[in-house]
Amino acid sequence: MGRFFIYRNNFEIISFCCILVLMNHEEIRKKFIEFFKKNGHESVPSSSLLPDDPSVLLTTAGMQQFKKYFTGELDPMQDFKSKNTVSIQKCFRTSDIDEVGDERHLTFFEMLGNFSFGGYWKEEAIKYAYEFIAKEMGLEIDYVTVFDPEKVSAGDWRRGVPYDEESYKIWQKYVPKEKIRREGADNFWGPTGNEGPCGPTTEIYVDGIEIWNVVFNQFYRDKENKLTDLKIRGIDTGMGLERLAMVSQKKKNVFETDLFESIVRELPEEMEFKTKLIFTDHARSSAFLISDGIRPSNKDAGYVLRRLLRRVITYNYIWLRSHPESKFSFRTLIDEVVSQYGYIYQNLNREIIAGVCEEEYVKFNRTIEKGLKELDVLMEVDAKKAFDLYQSFGLPYEVVKELAGSRASILNRDDFDKKFVKHQEISKAGAEKKFGGHGLLLDTGELKAKDEVELKKVTRLHTATHLLQAALRKVLGSEVSQKGSDVTAERTRFDFAFGRKLTPEEIKKVEELVNGAVEADLPMQFKEMSKVEAEKTGALYFFREKYPERVKVYFAGKSLEDAFSKEFCGGPHVTHTGEVGKFKIAKEEAVGAGARRIRGVVEN
Repeated sequence: MGRFFIYRNNFEIISFCCILVLMNHEEIRKKFIEFFKKNGHESVPSSSLLPDDPSVLLTTAGMQQFKKYFTGELDPMQDFKSKNTVSIQKCFRTSDIDEVGDERHLTFFEMLGNFSFGGYWKEEAIKYAYEFIAKEMGLEIDYVTVFDPEKVSAGDWRRGVPYDEESYKIWQKYVPKEKIRREGADNFWGPTGNEGPCGPTTEIYVDGIEIWNVVFNQFYRDKENKLTDLKIRGIDTGMGLERLAMVSQKKKNVFETDLFESIVRELPEEMEFKTKLIFTDHARSSAFLISDGIRPSNKDAGYVLRRLLRRVITYNYIWLRSHPESKFSFRTLIDEVVSQYGYIYQNLNREIIAGVCEEEYVKFNRTIEKGLKELDVLMEVDAKKAFDLYQSFGLPYEVVKELAGSRASILNRDDFDKKFVKHQEISKAGAEKKFGGHGLLLDTGELKAKDEVELKKVTRLHTATHLLQAALRKVLGSEVSQKGSDVTAERTRFDFAFGRKLTPEEIKKVEELVNGAVEADLPMQFKEMSKVEAEKTGALYFFREKYPERVKVYFAGKSLEDAFSKEFCGGPHVTHTGEVGKFKIAKEEAVGAGARRIRGVVEN
């Protein structure tokens, strides 16, 4: 059990030789970016896997960092000097964690995408897609799909959406008619059960696999399912690098491509294929999550990382149990991931990643032993008991099934999955209750309220958050800086950079400062000015946010110069701090290395 990590002192220099392929991943990356730069797109680096948008747990698509450009909140010409961008975005899909091991599913992947915020429309988007796939990559397109409402099930609101005849006609310039297929709901992207931007899509298939999805954000859908044309139409595309590498390199699955080959090569030949895929995917995913500042915990993104690590730790246990002579070390996979991707993503640090993984191994090792002791005393293991072991100790189905032997003869995957699905439904219902479900009166991502009553509470808590940050800096110093916030009608959650736990005295002092500002009933005002002028005032701002050239600076006080707090913000706020009510810090905790979280509430 002590061989999850075997450290290599001579691993400073690792040579990496790509297998002979038609086009390796480095060439694909370069070709994609250069093609779109040549066609007037500004190249934008990948954003973090930990998104600015608190409505999502992790970055799942290339468009997320451009969300505010699609809505018109930010101006692409100000920030990119272009209405068109191209990126290769790090992405993570939590829904696929338990599916990894079947040759098809991945948790971490990279998404190639080109975007336009009112710059060009369907004619150019389809032309670019065709030219890149057929001419630049030299791939033969099997077929493409366009949206047809006649293919949508009866009763679905998309039955009333116009047929995308425009895309159908454009594609005829590039492929024969018989290669253009009309499809239904899958070819219309839009908000599920809610209002917002939406539009038809066109998909491109190569070797029977969908490799590229081009979304035309064309309409706005209201609560009555009525569609109106958007003032700014947008192009949003996504193509997985792993799938593109697979079809261009003529491989049977993504794990045979040069993106994975060198990592898989580090695994023992006799290891079960499924186990190899789990190790390979989870090593890659864990390395990227850790490098973006996520640490194992029992909540949010930290819980995702913990699930990944504990899954490979468990499989490592099984492997060493049956192969005690094995010299395999998970550290070798981490080292290979860094060697493979370090030249692209320079924040990948093998020592930091290895340290986090080793620490989690030490913690979970004791848990595995407890879980196995619990398993040993069970006379019979059914789906319920297996799922209880999974929930309590993190033991995957495969581990329980294998180690229980004949005692698990009645245990089958279908019954276990039913327990798992039921658990997910309960968790989902709890999350919807927590966030007020659909139809929110206010949902900026940071602020959520379902009605006027909640809106008033959220407004008070939002203003309290401004006072909280100012108080934290007065007590702890300028080291404090915002890393994220989330406000609901029940509480405010504020994440900030700070290297240690706050003392009870410090927490009390912060509360006193906030409540002192509340009792002073200071006017809450704002001044609109250029971003440069605003920065000179000393107003605080979220460094990960992209701001327009003109911003509002909200301040609590009679003047901007002597204000208790001042920040870049768009509102809403109370008119006087006395409306906030008594503020109390309900909880203070760590959320990662060098980061703390405060949950605060207000009372009448």
